[in-house]
Formats: sequence, C-alpha cells, structure tokens
Amino acid sequence: MMLRADPKYPSRRTYVVRLRSDAAPGVLCGRLENLVTRKQSDFTSAGELFDLIACDIDLCGAEPPSNP
Repeated sequence: MMLRADPKYPSRRTYVVRLRSDAAPGVLCGRLENLVTRKQSDFTSAGELFDLIACDIDLCGAEPPSNP
C-alpha cells in the first residue's frame, strides 16, 4: 500500500466550530479554531465563518508543506 504525500483531508485543515449559546439559524455566532495551528477567531455570521475558513485555506497554501 502506498501512502500519499498529499492526503485528501490534511490535518492542517481540521477545525472546531463552537457555537455560542445564543446562536440561532438566523444569527450564527461563535468561534472557529484550527486544531493544528490553534488559531482562534470569533465570527458573528455564517458569511464570516466561511470567510475565516477561506482565509485560513489561503494562508495554508502560502506556507511550505511541513516535513514529518
């Protein structure tokens, strides 16, 4: 069996989304955390959540791959 150097689901793109207790379908708010970098960002809408993920993916693409 051959292991791929570029996994389909890299751990660098693993997130925890925590929703605030007052979050609702029309008022999505909470915190996004990248489990590898431990970077945390708060969001107050679904649009902000998606923007945070997109920004993190852009930063990930700019970084050289880490060697195990």
